[in-house]
Amino acid sequence: MTKSIVLPSGAEIHYVESGNPAGHPILLMHGWGCNHTTLASVEKIVSPGMRVINVDLPGHGDSPEPTQVWGVNDYTTAMEQFLDALKIEEPTLLGHSFGGRISILMGSRRKIHKIVLVDAAGVKPRRSLNWYVKVYSFKLAKKVYPIIFGKKAAQARIEAARKKRSSADYQQATPMMRAILSKCVNEDLCNVMPKIKAPTLLIWGENDTATPLSDAKKMERLIPDAGLVSFDGCGHYSFLDNPRGFKAVLSTFLKDELM
Repeated sequence: MTKSIVLPSGAEIHYVESGNPAGHPILLMHGWGCNHTTLASVEKIVSPGMRVINVDLPGHGDSPEPTQVWGVNDYTTAMEQFLDALKIEEPTLLGHSFGGRISILMGSRRKIHKIVLVDAAGVKPRRSLNWYVKVYSFKLAKKVYPIIFGKKAAQARIEAARKKRSSADYQQATPMMRAILSKCVNEDLCNVMPKIKAPTLLIWGENDTATPLSDAKKMERLIPDAGLVSFDGCGHYSFLDNPRGFKAVLSTFLKDELM
């Protein structure tokens, strides 16, 4: 059953709570364009011994989107307020992809028990010269096309170019969530990773193209108490691509909490 809570900031968070109410709390945070159901298989692994809080991040699932353009800090602050409202201290965090960004920032400034980063974002992508040419050509077109083709025809051409060049996540998002996505993906969290004090497990798919394995290796170097496990033949959703291996690794890392 989905629950909801309104935070002091006015943001409304929908979430599912399951597992052992007396167990150690774990906060599950999904990736961009997903919702709490994406991590349902993870929820089943940890629910026998832990108090599981599986959220719909703002702008995803049943949680309304922010009314302003949020960055990673805003999402992290919202999740901190959420934990405070539920009176949860020192939780374990598990973040997939975008949820990993929030886990990284929260872990750098708040006392956290353990952190699990699954194919997590947080390292700013390396951009090729070709990428910059495409981006600035598109920005130029947005200014020039209305003059050349007129406002209506220009809008159609710009939309066609946007669909051709942008990711599926960007195309499927509302205008507000597109702005938020653009802001968040350009935030590099490498500078806060050395501040993370909690034991951190990195689980990755070797064939991940959204957040490549090189990102995981960089995180492992920067986070003081971090260890990396990667799965052959798996992509950005390694926990779905190799459920048995994922369960074994996660259960070992959380052995004490699952007892």
